[in-house]
Amino acid sequence: MSNLMKKLNILGLVLLLALALAVPASAEEEEAAEPAAQEEVQEESGGKTMASALAIGLAALGGALGMGIATGKAAESIGRQPEAEGKIRTTLMLGLVFIETAIIYALLVVILIIFVL
Repeated sequence: MSNLMKKLNILGLVLLLALALAVPASAEEEEAAEPAAQEEVQEESGGKTMASALAIGLAALGGALGMGIATGKAAESIGRQPEAEGKIRTTLMLGLVFIETAIIYALLVVILIIFVL
């Protein structure tokens, strides 16, 4: 039981330290001239950042999963039918190119979101 109490005390101290370090970060700063315009720019920039991060993250996740599944299935197919290795590899490469193209299109959309909108 004393081991559990030691762990809880350490956890409490770590949480207290984190709270003490977070207080200065959450303190309000004095606003410069035209604070409303500055906040509006920050909110708009934050929305762009979140949208961009979400878009490229989902595209990369989907592409990585698709590529991994396709490569695994191709290796499995070659293992079952070694004589069809050439056709399987060609089809795999074509599929991987299409997946990669979709990811590149997502990257272009993210770049447009960041710099144009």
